[in-house]
Amino acid sequence: MNRTAVVTGAASPRGIGRATALLLAERGWNIGVLDIDFAGGQALASEITTQYNVKTWAVAADVADEAQVRTAIDELEAALPPLAALANIAGVSSPVPYLELTSDEWHRVININLNGVHYVTRRVAESMVRHEYGRIVSVSSTSAQRGGGTYSKTPYSVAKAGVIGLTRALARELGSYGITVNAIAPGPIDTDIMGGPLTPDRRAAMAADLLVNRIGDPHDIASAIAFLSTEDAGYITGQTLNIDGGLYMH
Repeated sequence: MNRTAVVTGAASPRGIGRATALLLAERGWNIGVLDIDFAGGQALASEITTQYNVKTWAVAADVADEAQVRTAIDELEAALPPLAALANIAGVSSPVPYLELTSDEWHRVININLNGVHYVTRRVAESMVRHEYGRIVSVSSTSAQRGGGTYSKTPYSVAKAGVIGLTRALARELGSYGITVNAIAPGPIDTDIMGGPLTPDRRAAMAADLLVNRIGDPHDIASAIAFLSTEDAGYITGQTLNIDGGLYMH
């Protein structure tokens, strides 16, 4: 397979992005790493190259800055085989209660978690349309569907709900070009975005809400992103897949 998957937010050591980049590389994808942490992204890229013998390239960009995003993806496209998959994973948490919420915090979270997904997708979609093929998967959250109830609160829930709306609209607009667009809504996952390490008490409290007796881990999400990025998933688009241990059932 001489195709590339772009993964945003992949540099975090315990994150979904890293797990996704490693799993896609294991399955033969070339990997474009886009992260605000350039050193971390470079380290991951070299690790992937050594371990899986695929082409990798790391670029630095703040996803909330459209000019940075476009420049970074131009660089990825020049360095790697055709961009055929995109995993929008970069994001930030926000535990601030609504009545204490500042305008700055609102815009920070919306800019990274929603506008960032749009900026990256917009640029990658241009390349996918030219090749008439693509798989786009964005990470939303059960927080979008439940109105919070997680570590993060209002602006996070709003941004992640926006990701679901964006996913559906893009699926409708890009389908004729051979591009599928889907979202994943994770429940509690053991990553740093949960607000630090999960203590045994905190873990038990979260698991009490679930139908399975454990918190999710990054591989649970990565494996679904990897599936939705395959040829086999070509008849799935505009969907939000909940991977949440049964926390939220429609």
